[in-house]
Amino acid sequence: MARHLITSALPYINGIKHLGNMVGSMLPADVYARYLRQRGHDVLYICATDEHGTPAELAAKEQGLPVDEFCAQAHDAQKAVYDGFELAFDYFGRSSSPQNREITQHFARRLNENGFIEERAIRQVYSPTDGRFLPDRYVEGTCPHCGYDKARGDQCENCTRVLDPTDLINPRSAISGSTELEVRETKHLFLLQSKLQHEVEEWVARHEEEWPQLASSIARKWLNEGLHDRAITRDLDWGVPVPADTWPELAAEGKVFYVWFDAPIEYIGATKEWSDKDPENRDWKSWWYESDQGENPVRYTEFMAKDNVPFHTVMFPATELGIREPWKKVDYVKAFNWLTYYGGKFSTSQKRGVFTDHALEILPADYWRYFLIANAPESDDSSFTWEHFTSTVNKDLADTLGNFVNRVLSFSKKRFGEEVPAGAEAGEPETKLGEEIAALLSEYETQMEALQFRKAAAALRALWSAGNSYLEEKAPWLEIKTNPDGAALTLRVAMNLIHLYSVISEPFIPASSKAMRSAFALPDDTATWVTAAEAKSLDFLPAGTPFTVPPVLFAKITDEDVESYKERFGSEAAA
Repeated sequence: MARHLITSALPYINGIKHLGNMVGSMLPADVYARYLRQRGHDVLYICATDEHGTPAELAAKEQGLPVDEFCAQAHDAQKAVYDGFELAFDYFGRSSSPQNREITQHFARRLNENGFIEERAIRQVYSPTDGRFLPDRYVEGTCPHCGYDKARGDQCENCTRVLDPTDLINPRSAISGSTELEVRETKHLFLLQSKLQHEVEEWVARHEEEWPQLASSIARKWLNEGLHDRAITRDLDWGVPVPADTWPELAAEGKVFYVWFDAPIEYIGATKEWSDKDPENRDWKSWWYESDQGENPVRYTEFMAKDNVPFHTVMFPATELGIREPWKKVDYVKAFNWLTYYGGKFSTSQKRGVFTDHALEILPADYWRYFLIANAPESDDSSFTWEHFTSTVNKDLADTLGNFVNRVLSFSKKRFGEEVPAGAEAGEPETKLGEEIAALLSEYETQMEALQFRKAAAALRALWSAGNSYLEEKAPWLEIKTNPDGAALTLRVAMNLIHLYSVISEPFIPASSKAMRSAFALPDDTATWVTAAEAKSLDFLPAGTPFTVPPVLFAKITDEDVESYKERFGSEAAA
């Protein structure tokens, strides 16, 4: 089977992320990785915390911690949340790792040798109030293109245009708010992206038709505007140091590489971190160095929200192309729009919106996993509301799936004991059901292969609904009065559906799938997927298989719950 390398946008180290961040990168990557593993593919899902840059330094200062200690603690806190969501990373690394430092410095040296890095004296914003040069993102002001008054010095979040701090109208320090800014001269390294424009255009042209329109349109927009040479170093204390063997003067001044340069390289660095844990059995280069892949090439898929797309479709590919070494480049970019909260932004300071740690405090991960993927912002921005969330959970999870499992197993236990009943031979309704399930399963597989998550969720929901329709049609609670063997058949088929659901629902709701599967004491149950023949026959569970009735899979969310959530997290009225 094929080898699949999967990465998601690196979550920044500064703070626990909200639901929009989860659905825009890590969660869909996890769903896809789980699905591919179940289908027998060799999968490596890599992610890491993005730890460099001024925000980390400032957050550490606020907490009175050395920046490395702060990052270590924040990494563990984020990883605990992702474990709670059951994100099945093969490795979750750190961009401050020695491996990333080594590879980032290697990339810089090679770019320099190939004539794509240049040392330039520039004039940079300096804040006497803060006593430091201000990195681009710590100069704020009004965007000259769209008038957004909170644009950063590197990019406007509103119109996504790339900026320099000197472009901003009425600039101010994002640290102190001071408008008493000076421009002083300092030296930095520049990546000469302008010299790589043509190569990047050719590379994008080979891939953009396969990519979602969101990803290809953003990449094309940046290329049409022209690639500019970009500074890749900063005056900071925390980051990957400029190597002294190549730039001794800058190294002596304490220059470090800018976070946008080293963060994408951490995908490779984290893979090496993973490999170094078991070097005899893991070969990181076979995933990233195309000349080492032989006859088993890697397909590389990235997941990210739209604001990260330019860095991964244009900037990092430019870096990889300029190195003149056969590093693996992304094959497919799955880009997402934004998830909003009642149409507005999630805000920590205003206590608006649900953040991932708080989400796990109030409801199990599967509730969130299913809702977010079923409503993923693929074609446009989508809005989280408690009303929509409650309706989805109650209808799809509690009623359609959870109630089906509970009433089938509870009724069968009451009437036939704690083993799967045998019953009559399958008839026309079972044949019809098998054909329907096989067709729906094929649709589900098609949408998962295409990374169309909302459509995949709809197909999964249809599979669950088919079981309910069959149960309503056969009505075993009535059938048992006149045809016990017929009722036993109905329940046996329904139990086979529960087992089928437990297998195919695992990418979306892993904990609930495990609970469904463990209800049956089936020896050697090693099935990872359901074949079309098994879907048609619905006879995977033999009669006589012991079973238990699991606890309620999904509790309904009440109106009182919703009111309490709105009070805690904000609502439309508070927007």
